[in-house]
Amino acid sequence: MRIRHIIKSITWRICGTIDTFVLAIIFTNNAEIGTKIAVSEIFTKILLYYLHERVWIKIKFSNSKLRHLSKTFTWRILGTLDTILLSILFTNNFTIGLSIGGLELLTKMILYYIHERVWYKSRFGIKNT
Repeated sequence: MRIRHIIKSITWRICGTIDTFVLAIIFTNNAEIGTKIAVSEIFTKILLYYLHERVWIKIKFSNSKLRHLSKTFTWRILGTLDTILLSILFTNNFTIGLSIGGLELLTKMILYYIHERVWYKSRFGIKNT
């Protein structure tokens, strides 16, 4: 099951990094800053996502859609805080950091829900019992 979580973390990070990169460029008009934020997030978010998955594997829900919505919101809180902090760090601008994180709150929830549903339907890394 751990290999599933590792691969799932990587596929999500690819989606998330592209989203962050695009949003950072939109708000900063600077590809270098967008790259710094996005690359930094690769490391911080892979770790955060893996830890989030490990916590959620212990939480039992009978309704998969409610579970995925709950995971979406808890992950988004962690992820948005990470993005805001990194954006402020690299732009030295609190407003831009909040702007990137604020829009990301919406875009990433949509992307994450889709990602969760795809992985829910996948049997990759699940042992047959």
